Amino acid sequence: MAAFSSMHCPPSYSSSINGGRNQSFIFSASPRVSVPAKAKVFVQSTGNSHQNVVLMQDGAVATKVSPVAKETPMEKSKGDLLSVTSSKEWDEKAGFDINENESTVSITVVGASGDLAKKKIFPALFALYYEGCLPEHFTIYGYARSKMTDAELRNMVSKTLTCRIDKRENCGEKMDEFLKRCFYHSGQYDSGENFAQLDKKLKEHEGGRVSNRLFYLSIPPNIFIDAVKCASTAASSGIGWTRVIVEKPFGRDSESSAALTKALKQYLNEDQIFRIDHYLGKELVENLSVLRFSNLIFEPLWSRQFIRSVQLIFSEDFGTEGRGGYFDHYGIIRDIMQNHLLQILALFAMETPVSLDAEDIRNEKVKVLRSMRPLRLEDVVIGQYKSHTKGGVTYPAYTDDNTVPKDSLTPTFAAAALFIDNARWDGVPFLMKAGKALHNKRAEIRVQFRHVPGNLYNRKFGTDLDQATNELVIRVQPDEAIYLKINNKVPGLGMRLDRSNLNLHYADRYSKEIPDAYERLLLDAIEGERRLFIRSDELDAAWSLFTPVLAELEEKKIIPEYYPYGSRGPVGAHYLAARYNVRWGDLGVEQSAA
Repeated sequence: MAAFSSMHCPPSYSSSINGGRNQSFIFSASPRVSVPAKAKVFVQSTGNSHQNVVLMQDGAVATKVSPVAKETPMEKSKGDLLSVTSSKEWDEKAGFDINENESTVSITVVGASGDLAKKKIFPALFALYYEGCLPEHFTIYGYARSKMTDAELRNMVSKTLTCRIDKRENCGEKMDEFLKRCFYHSGQYDSGENFAQLDKKLKEHEGGRVSNRLFYLSIPPNIFIDAVKCASTAASSGIGWTRVIVEKPFGRDSESSAALTKALKQYLNEDQIFRIDHYLGKELVENLSVLRFSNLIFEPLWSRQFIRSVQLIFSEDFGTEGRGGYFDHYGIIRDIMQNHLLQILALFAMETPVSLDAEDIRNEKVKVLRSMRPLRLEDVVIGQYKSHTKGGVTYPAYTDDNTVPKDSLTPTFAAAALFIDNARWDGVPFLMKAGKALHNKRAEIRVQFRHVPGNLYNRKFGTDLDQATNELVIRVQPDEAIYLKINNKVPGLGMRLDRSNLNLHYADRYSKEIPDAYERLLLDAIEGERRLFIRSDELDAAWSLFTPVLAELEEKKIIPEYYPYGSRGPVGAHYLAARYNVRWGDLGVEQSAA
């Protein structure tokens, strides 16, 4: 099997790229049949149809197209008849050897000249190579409309590559080796001919091995379907698996999202579509289920009986510089809340899954989303940042961006109160807050527990009982940490109480650098591990929650509350929390936890 070349990868990834229960083929209705290592195989096909291969007792080889109930274009084949070819004739026709112990992975970054590819995807692929997590045989192709040579791509990519801090001694050598595996092909996203040329180049590098192909669509959503159609019909694998990673946004509402899903499924099966939300690859989000399900002290407390509120907070200390045109079409609710924060909420609130299998986890997430109360307009506050001068520096308003209409009502800030109507969470407010151009950059989950009933030390805290509230904080970024706020006595002869943090600060506890989210998600996609990717019914449930209120905001042309660039956001967000007898936990960020 094509095993990984290093033991630095997690044990779960040490299996063959070509095997394991997460193996995914282009055609789920046509299982692969093992062929002896020395057998030469030639698949007669006018496209990329998938055929069973059977070695007959007399040495002849039979191929037969497996029937499917519902064919996608990738599953179509013109031949229905069984054909028998002698071993000699097979050898003459065969252009390559297929050895089940030899496989290769070809990764094509579609939109390779864009910022996401340069800043995130290529560096993540190099990090995986650097850690020994890519298979022995792999090839990376950049595909975009820009005219570029292989050397020019390598030069562009090399400027963004970095090495792990504990292995810098062989950084240059590793970079050179990695860049030699990177190639470029220029073409249109809607050109089957250009993708067929890419297919020819991929086959040259695959060298007759079982080919597995991963396409990363780092392109605008309006050209997703054209690219998927061309990739599936002209450049998919004939024997191994083909998978496609799709970047958000997955539509603007329920209708457009459903249309996108329907169009994708014309050319791909659901298990070939990997809808990526990079926040699900964050280390602290990954640790969320571990924290809850492997620690006895937390699971009994994880309910309305002990939890007063849950807050999911996302803030950035910069505006929409450089992407105002894109952002104005979507806004903060679609950009952050409907995907990143809602996915974290589902992971946080789900029931214990039957297993760690991807489908078991995603089933529980869907149950949470379907149990959520419809979001009302009165439970939503929106804002937009305005110009502000601080320290002699003037910061621009959102509408000062030349790519944004001067009368734009698109929110750059939103806060919402959501509720899950099930036995575990009935009545507990889940408060979301997301914004740009705020006072700091932070993403965290804050779990506020209920007050201690009949607390003997209430008088020590005065009238503000919130000071005595226990709070669990999971800081996703930056400076990752998990800390629990507790009350304790200050040393001395008197009885003075203080709040302290039991703090797991990752930088202090672990010397190893935390992998970027894209590294984890790319490796999962290569492995066929789907638990951190979004299933179509998850997407439907998420959009059904937000679509009505988004439509109401736009139809009624609700004017956002303006807040100064660099502030804590609109005052309305505090009134929203107060309505449910809750205070935002990030109002005073503790220095000891920072």
